[in-house]
Amino acid sequence: MTLRDAADYIMKLPKAEQDLEEWQAAVEALLLVVELNGPTMMARIGILRALNRNVERVFNTDRKDTHWGKRKVKRDQ
Repeated sequence: MTLRDAADYIMKLPKAEQDLEEWQAAVEALLLVVELNGPTMMARIGILRALNRNVERVFNTDRKDTHWGKRKVKRDQ
């Protein structure tokens, strides 16, 4: 996806969705990249955050514990 593709995608969104805070931030990031030769990663992050704005991240407590969480300190032995 190019910056032009991202801009075209945003312009094709309904006006109500374009006015959402997440899409406005994505547009600002795109403009930063295009006008000021800013880092393209910022535009990518802005687009991805806007696309995933309704996704709720849930912490998975069933994951395996890490090995360093069970390390014993010499004084505890």
